[in-house]
Amino acid sequence: MHGLLHDDMGVYKEQANGNPIYNWQYVDKLYDYLLGIGLKPFVELAFMPHDLASSDKTVFWWRGNITPPKSYDKWGALVASLVRHFRERYGDAEVKTWYFEVWNEADIPPFWSADLAEYLKLYKSAADAVKSVSKEYRVGGPASAIPYRFEEELLRYCVRERVPLDFISTHAYGVKEGFFDETGARGTVLDGDRTAVRARMVHSRELIRKSPLPDLPLHFTEWSSAYTPTDYVHDQYHQAAFILDKIKGAQESVDSLSYWVFTDIFEENGPRMTPFHGGFGLLNYQAIRKPAYYAYQFLNRLGPQELVNADDSSWVCRNAAGDLQALLWDFTPVVPPAGVNDQVFYKREQPARPARPASLRVRNLPAGTYWLQVYQTGYRVNDAYTMYLDMGAPDQLTRAQTEALRQGASGAPLQQVSLKHPGGLFTKDLPLRENDVLLVMLRKL
Repeated sequence: MHGLLHDDMGVYKEQANGNPIYNWQYVDKLYDYLLGIGLKPFVELAFMPHDLASSDKTVFWWRGNITPPKSYDKWGALVASLVRHFRERYGDAEVKTWYFEVWNEADIPPFWSADLAEYLKLYKSAADAVKSVSKEYRVGGPASAIPYRFEEELLRYCVRERVPLDFISTHAYGVKEGFFDETGARGTVLDGDRTAVRARMVHSRELIRKSPLPDLPLHFTEWSSAYTPTDYVHDQYHQAAFILDKIKGAQESVDSLSYWVFTDIFEENGPRMTPFHGGFGLLNYQAIRKPAYYAYQFLNRLGPQELVNADDSSWVCRNAAGDLQALLWDFTPVVPPAGVNDQVFYKREQPARPARPASLRVRNLPAGTYWLQVYQTGYRVNDAYTMYLDMGAPDQLTRAQTEALRQGASGAPLQQVSLKHPGGLFTKDLPLRENDVLLVMLRKL
């Protein structure tokens, strides 16, 4: 998340004589919780604490300071003290598994008031500080928004100046029109090119392969369909197929993908005023599951062994017990007509058109009795937003409406049946509509 070093977290103050005071109590509360629910932090070192900032320039409703430090010695000391505290609290073995990312999107003016040279200076100071605590702790950047200048320049700089660099991080969104959206009032338009986001990942990997550090890991620490939390494509059923298509295309290029973000509790533009508003999250304010949630839940149900499968819109897997899982989808970008943006187009109901049916064919299935389950998300199937529109899109939800939406998007299987199979070829035909996602699970009884 952004803002770990923001004044709301209370991490840094200066006494009258300029001596720094560090406070990690709020950070501890946050990180204790994250680790306690099974998450590992990808630590973004930003934004600048007020007492350390060189100017008052800020961004967003919560006023993240976007300026360089007034003292790089104090900036480096702050980073080193934070990392040292992490080691003392969570242990060396744990912190070795984390990543430390320097700043956020310094290649665009809204997030960095200075230039590339100043960012490289900021990066070096932070990277040296991390490594001063342990040479084995991982640090990288540039967490860039625009391809590919800062990635290339950071690689060159670190090689030339022998500055630590353990990974490259960058961001990608699938829009073809739009601008930085500080207020939530600007429009965006989905990119209809099927290679959107995918191509960016492939190119970033090639950039690294051709560099003097060809084996560096590549992390996309932000990605989604749109970079504003007011784009209703995030709420629509189309988002699930979009997510799966991009993850499938990223497999050979990217070491990690961090979907932006977990929930709609996201206040760059200030608190949103309605239960569905185009927010980034997999869940809305009321913890109602969006179709995007099911893209990840279905992925998480796949076994660890991937079976040979030439289809680009599916995975077929099995687990150690021999149970079979097939995840498949139709990805058809639906782009607003000319002159209409996502904020208007995707706010409305979007009925799905028929697509070609799918046929699942698995050779050499052992004979036996199986429990077959079929799960789905798509238009009017685990599609909370369309249900919300059916309710008249109320500005506020009653408890009964909230419960109805939760039940309507509960993720229960559409089909479950016991079947006997003689062994050999297993087949199942599956009807599909545009942007449907299906998960078929076969468990041997």
